[in-house]
Amino acid sequence: MGVRIRHAGRYREIAMALMRHGFGYMVEELGLFHILSLPVRWISREQPESMTLGERIRRVLEDLGPTFVKFGQLASTRSDLLPESIIKELVKLQERVPPFPAENARALIEQEWGAPIGDVLLSFKDEPLAAASIGQVHAGVLKNGKSVAIKVQRPGAQRMIGRDLEILRDLVSLAEKHWDWVKLYRVDRMVDEFARAVMAEMDYSHEARNAEKIAAQFSGSDWIGVPAIYWEYTTSRVLMMEYVEGITLSRSLELQEKGHDLKTAAEHLIEGLLHQIFIEGFFHADPHPGNLLIQENGRLVFLDFGLVGHLSEDMKDNLSMLIIALMRRNTEGMIRAVLRMGVVPEDCDLELLRADLERLRNEYYDVPFSQVQIGKALTDLFGVAQRHRIELPPDLTLLGKSLLTLEGVIEHLDPGLSIIDMAEPFGRKLLKERYNTKRLGRKVLDGFAGIAESLLDLPGQARQLSALISKGKLRVEISVPELQSLMRKLDQISNRLSFSIVLLAFSIIMVGLIIGSSLSRQPTVLWNFPAIEIGFIVATLMVVWLLYSIFKSGRF
Repeated sequence: MGVRIRHAGRYREIAMALMRHGFGYMVEELGLFHILSLPVRWISREQPESMTLGERIRRVLEDLGPTFVKFGQLASTRSDLLPESIIKELVKLQERVPPFPAENARALIEQEWGAPIGDVLLSFKDEPLAAASIGQVHAGVLKNGKSVAIKVQRPGAQRMIGRDLEILRDLVSLAEKHWDWVKLYRVDRMVDEFARAVMAEMDYSHEARNAEKIAAQFSGSDWIGVPAIYWEYTTSRVLMMEYVEGITLSRSLELQEKGHDLKTAAEHLIEGLLHQIFIEGFFHADPHPGNLLIQENGRLVFLDFGLVGHLSEDMKDNLSMLIIALMRRNTEGMIRAVLRMGVVPEDCDLELLRADLERLRNEYYDVPFSQVQIGKALTDLFGVAQRHRIELPPDLTLLGKSLLTLEGVIEHLDPGLSIIDMAEPFGRKLLKERYNTKRLGRKVLDGFAGIAESLLDLPGQARQLSALISKGKLRVEISVPELQSLMRKLDQISNRLSFSIVLLAFSIIMVGLIIGSSLSRQPTVLWNFPAIEIGFIVATLMVVWLLYSIFKSGRF
């Protein structure tokens, strides 16, 4: 409640955006009408017929500004969590923010450097080269004559994003109490993941380290480069790097006019990104045309390292197994790879998973190997995982989006170029590394080390178990397949047993009556009814019913 009181104005903006685009019922069910004292007449249960659900979600996020746009952009990478129809709309989200005044940029730079700009720079261009929700980039020249690009954080950005993150978490907490789909799509984890990503992006020193890591990957290359970082002038809110002259890949006509070979540029881009993914395991996760430029000598330069992905050795292994299984149309191999890559829920139906993967395999069955789009194939696989609630590592889904973006760039530069063909040598290299004797030996040693550590931990774990037992806190859970069916059969057995006992008791009573009647030589009549005759008939009917039930069950 404290969050809602502190940020009542922002809550009102969110409620209004939801109502504008046909989500008024959500505002009502979440109780925001009462919290914000909104007029009931504002609510509308009518949904715009001309727009899909994905379009309406996108428009809400665009109306709510930079934080929510960034959240949508991150969500667009989670094809393992969200339906394809929504993903298609979220990828259209673009940041539309005006630049902030150059005076504010100068003031922040001087505050971070602890010195006037003139002490460091010969010149500083007030007109920004680019502007985004978190910051903007200005050009400048150092005292030694070198041109630099200076990225400056937008004033108040941390406060704005912190406020919106707090509200997002509160709204998700409210939504979980009302709608099961919020838990099904694990929206809370998506928000946590987004919070970590955006807070890392807010720290420009983090981006500078990413740039240096990728620069080290291509230290011996003449065809791929990364701008140098000036650490002495870089802080958490100001980033200074080498200014690189060139033409971005989004201006393909200008590249051709300047005599650049687009096919060569596309090949360098593919080789560079595949090397980052499959060999280094650390890759640029936003390779859109605006973040890639070509220098006059044809050298490809990567820009903007706020969003990167990381693949562990196991993740690279599983990814290569998955791609190879898909290309060989091996369903069992695909299942093994998917199960190894993600966290599988206990109630996952493996037969249904197999059927879905069979359908996906058949979709690619007649497609020539060179025409397979690796990004789309991975996204389709992640969609299957989403349907079966298999939780995949975020970096894998980020990889899928990066490859999709790469395919879009390549199609624009050279439609005849096949990424999968260029990926084949990397796949072969991964397979060789996978079965390398040194690597296998290291894995065996690591396995033995893990077993040894577990054995050393056994005494401590035994003491903990003993303490739990002595306190009566040990919980035992037993899972029995087809438990309901088993209980039903036990009920049938107990009912038949009870019936037999009743029949036996009745028979004993009847025998007693018959014996008593024969000894006294008098007919047995109770309340003017012939007890023995009637009892005989009842007993006969009971026996017949019992025999019929036994034969009918097929268990005689």
